[in-house]
Amino acid sequence: MDSLHSLLDGFGTALTPANLLWAALGVLLGTAIGVLPGIGPAMAVALLLPVTYGLEPTGAFIMFAGIYYGAMFGGSTTSILLNTPGESAAVVAAIDGNPMARAGRGAQALAAAAIGHFAGGMIGTILLVALAPTVAALAVDIGAPDYFAIMVLAFIAVTSVLGSSRIRGLASLLVGLTLGLVGLDQLTGQQRLTFGSLQLADGIDVVIVAVGLFAIGEALWVAAHLRRDTGEAIPVGRPWLARSDVRRTWKSWLRGPLIGFPFGAVPAGGAEIPTFLSYVTEKRLSRHKDEFGKGAIEGVAGPESAASASAAGTLVSMLTLGLPTTAVAAVMLAAFQQYGIQPGPLLFEREPELVWGLIASLFVGMVLLLALNLPLAPLWAKLLRIPRPYLYAGILFFAAVGAYAVGGEALDLLILLLIGLIGFGMRRYGLPVLPAVISVILGPAAEQQLRRALQISDGSATGLVNTPFSVAVYAVIAVLLAWPLLRRLAGRLRRATA
Repeated sequence: MDSLHSLLDGFGTALTPANLLWAALGVLLGTAIGVLPGIGPAMAVALLLPVTYGLEPTGAFIMFAGIYYGAMFGGSTTSILLNTPGESAAVVAAIDGNPMARAGRGAQALAAAAIGHFAGGMIGTILLVALAPTVAALAVDIGAPDYFAIMVLAFIAVTSVLGSSRIRGLASLLVGLTLGLVGLDQLTGQQRLTFGSLQLADGIDVVIVAVGLFAIGEALWVAAHLRRDTGEAIPVGRPWLARSDVRRTWKSWLRGPLIGFPFGAVPAGGAEIPTFLSYVTEKRLSRHKDEFGKGAIEGVAGPESAASASAAGTLVSMLTLGLPTTAVAAVMLAAFQQYGIQPGPLLFEREPELVWGLIASLFVGMVLLLALNLPLAPLWAKLLRIPRPYLYAGILFFAAVGAYAVGGEALDLLILLLIGLIGFGMRRYGLPVLPAVISVILGPAAEQQLRRALQISDGSATGLVNTPFSVAVYAVIAVLLAWPLLRRLAGRLRRATA
């Protein structure tokens, strides 16, 4: 009841005209910036951090939260329409969202994503209010073996369900792991795959990899096949979801937060892992398995709902422990310190107006985001009617701007082009792109957690399976690996019996 009373007080703070204006401004800026490839919510918050020096803390953080949620939806817009994720959490939306857009159902895919973000954000924020102390306690108890097990699960799952074969999925995974090795060894400081270049010592930013593989690779692939294109405009389709679409997606919207929220609260990869695991779950449970990868609406609704809920989960660890689990949370933590506020267990007692005003503004921001983006879905879908040479020239321009903005180095543009050529080759030989991006994101973290777990156990492999959580995760991995074989054996037995 104390939480409920505090939340009502928070709504009193969030619904003042000034704070409503900051929330609306944050949602608008976040959506606009999220649409640009390579400029995600973390960079948006970082760029706007100096602008907020003159603002009082509550208004500044309400605007930051609006940017966070708005940028996550903006990233899924270009991911669905142009196969060009605006940020890493929107990568999974391209798998089925882009085929839907190519089939003339771009507006429906955007509507499913918008409602998914609304449902995921609402449920995630309710869980934030109700379960913050419990989830924070769980986050403290999870150790290096558990993190490594979660990442292995993501690697196995990504090679099992994507692409035309597991071998191609594994090949894509190895490409990403190789790119993730570039830079300095985090423990020894030794250079790896840098070819003597100091600019590569910090590694290749995941934004450059994602934009290169998706945007540049897609643009080159389209250019290579442009003469074979019929030149017909892609139809925009109906602006609203049909009843059959709602029947297929409502369960996905509700399942997504159950996956996204817990993962957002622990430092295990931000929204990337839960969005992918949500996609795997929807594919396993759907009656339309043959549509996945070709335009299944559940493959958009579930992951987008999980992504939005993970954003709420991220705030749990940041507010209650002062532990940033994503890049955005790290920037917001710096903003707290800028105002002389230290997030942690005492924050709810020392700054109740700020904390509960921020949490209440998340509900307000979700409503504003839905009201803004649902009517705009048909308008966004009309981007597909732009002639392809102009459209992909624009994509190349914004991709280059986004990559250059990451580090301000000309070498980043060359790396972007080289990774784009790798993306083109992957499309040519049927390798799925997502495993490579997932492994670039999680590969360095998985290596760090592996070595940390082995150090704790003095080099013994049993240190990787010495917790109940890690054992449970490896049991799930064993089921994933054995399931195709078991299903094949069961089919043979049925045929033999028949």
